[in-house]
Amino acid sequence: MTATIQIGATQRSSKDLIRTAVSGWLGTAMEYMDFQLYSLAAAIIFPKIFFPNFDPVVGLLVAFLTYGVGFLARPVGAWFFGRMGDRVGRKKVLVATIMMMGVSTMLIGFLPGYAQIGLAAPVILVLLRLAQGFGAGAELSGASVMLAEYAPPRKRGLIASFVCLGTNSGTLLASGLWVLLTLLPEEALMSWGWRLPFIASIGITLYALWMRRNLKESPVFEATREQDAAAAAGSAANSTAAVGQSTALSTKTQSTKTQAAKTQPAKTQPAQTKRKGKAFFLAMALRIGESGNSAMIQTFLIGYIVTGLSMNKSVGTFALLIGSFIGFATVPLAGWLSDKIGRRTMYRALSGFQMLFAVPALLMMQSRDPFLVSLALIIGLSVSVLGMFSVQSAYVNELFGSRNRYTQLALAKEIGGVLSGGLAPIIAAGLLALFTNSWWPVAAMMVLYSAIAFVATFLAPETKGRDLTLVEDAV
Repeated sequence: MTATIQIGATQRSSKDLIRTAVSGWLGTAMEYMDFQLYSLAAAIIFPKIFFPNFDPVVGLLVAFLTYGVGFLARPVGAWFFGRMGDRVGRKKVLVATIMMMGVSTMLIGFLPGYAQIGLAAPVILVLLRLAQGFGAGAELSGASVMLAEYAPPRKRGLIASFVCLGTNSGTLLASGLWVLLTLLPEEALMSWGWRLPFIASIGITLYALWMRRNLKESPVFEATREQDAAAAAGSAANSTAAVGQSTALSTKTQSTKTQAAKTQPAKTQPAQTKRKGKAFFLAMALRIGESGNSAMIQTFLIGYIVTGLSMNKSVGTFALLIGSFIGFATVPLAGWLSDKIGRRTMYRALSGFQMLFAVPALLMMQSRDPFLVSLALIIGLSVSVLGMFSVQSAYVNELFGSRNRYTQLALAKEIGGVLSGGLAPIIAAGLLALFTNSWWPVAAMMVLYSAIAFVATFLAPETKGRDLTLVEDAV
């Protein structure tokens, strides 16, 4: 017998929940696969294909600037699609975002190089990258909202965490594909080999699109819409009654009419969200703790191992690979634990651990011992970063009211991500140069990012099991 999930007057089967979970996982996997593929191609391929007239170093810099353009588009996409998702439904927006991401990624694979169409090649590349980032700005947030609103309250932490598994899947898939491509001869890789994963991504897009078109709308969104319809009907009934009463009293004196007006029942309006802003800034602070440390570990420290510690680049890459695999266990475990002991307690424990672990981690790396360096990265990624990412999926959804949840969550995630993860590698590199390769400013940055999230858990309420149909924010 198929189990059902009851939210308001709306029912969803366990099959609907599974389909939603797989859809969210696929979309997130594709988002992270696309961005990982682009970052690898920007480092190895694009300087020669799209910027051949530049000095190699300048060409690499310009290629990475096109990579950064995608991040600039993400907050705009979060605002646009978030508002759409709160107005017309989660499902329609998730169909649009997966299409935009998939088509733009595929077109990058078909794009001729500078040698074929000249300056138009890098211009089109930037436009496609903007489209990719625009769609991605609301993809992860939308999938997170959809799955959290589907999940039974007592299992919301575990079920909402499944979206996060897509990050591991996408990163591992992109890395695996790139390893296979490096087996090709140099000429084949540069001419057509690099294009294959971009073009092949359309297969995942089509499958995810098919799944999303067959999804049922979020039960919370439908329940909210039903509340609005009932409130509107009540308002119309009150207006009709008021008109009838006014007609019946038309022969009375003006003073009598005035007194009657004072006793008229107030019009019933759909409940409006009191957007105090506290929930938004708390969600952004929680995001900063996770995103800042993620960028430091997965981007900056990988380069630091090679340039600052003069170690083989495979040490960091292999450590991230292991950390991502371990994440398939730690992500659902952290989500499950948040269902047992609470979102706030779990997030406080994870951010507090990372705050305390940052200095020992950097000291372990100073040993230049491959095992200790790898262990520091693996623990930081699989426990702290992916653990916070997992709990965040349910926690930030529960902070917001139903009517503006998608918009606020997407903006908080993307703005917080840009302010922390987007800037972290640049700031860390500058501090490293300023303090002559000293490790402590890097550790201090990681402590600061963790402390921001840690403090936020004392300001945010416990939200475990909160009714997601509530219009008001949790704080």
